Amino acid sequence: MLEISVFCVIVLAASYWVAMFVMGRRDDVIHGKFVHVDEESDVVRPAMPPPPPPFPKRPVKAAQPTMVQPAIAETKPVNSAALQSLLAAIQQDLKSVA
Repeated sequence: MLEISVFCVIVLAASYWVAMFVMGRRDDVIHGKFVHVDEESDVVRPAMPPPPPPFPKRPVKAAQPTMVQPAIAETKPVNSAALQSLLAAIQQDLKSVA
């Protein structure tokens, strides 16, 4: 268990070294030193830019009525013979597919 812990620490250090090298901080990797910003009064830090304006809110759309088909006053009643012929046609199509 101790060997695994030591191995994990070595892998973690190696991955940190690779990450620093890839990011371009080669001086830190080679010498093991980190760059510190000197706190001098001569250096003027730029002010933070103002925050971007807030996102505009979405416009509210008026609710549209659902599409309802108007009822046709003169509907013909469906007779049994038409339903029987439709059923026979569907059964024939199913038999031909199978």
